[in-house]
Amino acid sequence: MIKILKNSIHIPFLIACTCLLSLIACNAKQPSNDETPSQLKGNYLAYLSSLKLPEELTFCGEKVPLEIPEVRERAEREFYLNLQSPGQLILYIKRAGRFFPMFEKILKEENAPEDIKFLAVAESALFMARSPKDAIGVWQFMAPTAKSMGLQVDDYVDERRHIEKSTRAAIAYLRSGYSYSKSWSLAAAGYNMGHGSVKENMDFQKTETFYDLFLNEETSRYVLRIAVIKELMTHSEKYGLNLESHDQYQPEKTVSVKCISGISDLTQWAFQHGTTYKDVKILNPWILKRSLPAPKSGAYYVEIPSK
Repeated sequence: MIKILKNSIHIPFLIACTCLLSLIACNAKQPSNDETPSQLKGNYLAYLSSLKLPEELTFCGEKVPLEIPEVRERAEREFYLNLQSPGQLILYIKRAGRFFPMFEKILKEENAPEDIKFLAVAESALFMARSPKDAIGVWQFMAPTAKSMGLQVDDYVDERRHIEKSTRAAIAYLRSGYSYSKSWSLAAAGYNMGHGSVKENMDFQKTETFYDLFLNEETSRYVLRIAVIKELMTHSEKYGLNLESHDQYQPEKTVSVKCISGISDLTQWAFQHGTTYKDVKILNPWILKRSLPAPKSGAYYVEIPSK
């Protein structure tokens, strides 16, 4: 269901790091104990090593047991690997301005923990991504799982790309895991590896907590990655990421047009509604083609810019 989490670092980033480290080696002196934070930031390695994993991490009200050495080590791995990609963290925060208000509204309506919004960041970086295994969308559903959760996925419509519908489906899928485990950490693990696999491991290993389970590396990292992303985004100023609210991308102001019949030419339809094909495609990424067949039941609601 979920994309493979990559351990590799992109080549451009490696090149940038090499150049940066060379500059530090040539020009930077070793920091003294009385250097100010701003001076430390001038020395990337010194600044990074000055940052410490906080004493408490939580996800959905569940505490990460950092007093267990191997758990702390795994958490530090996610902490420092995320910090070495500050550009990506900045994009997380910027994109959150567009997506988090809707997520928070839906999570409240569904009586689900607000921290679930950070799972989407870990999944897709809040980008309409496609994984090597064809998991698609902000919530990275595989097609069979999406269909089982009531999402339409065919040649013309892919509701994994529909922000509201896929968010509700993700919450429902997580809740199905929570219903037997009574743990959102285990539910998140099930989102990554499948609830059936989590339950089988719980039964075989005779334990009921995520942090007592021995799981595959990807899932073992996954929940800790979410908790670390929550910390870095919630307290970004502590880590040198000083973005104001106006720096964040904002949700588009739109109106919904109800469509009970098909649209043979999306460009012509857009012109008739005072907008463009480009705007319709950007605002409705779930529409895959240049036309839209009649809905199988009910109606489609196509978003267009509000005037």
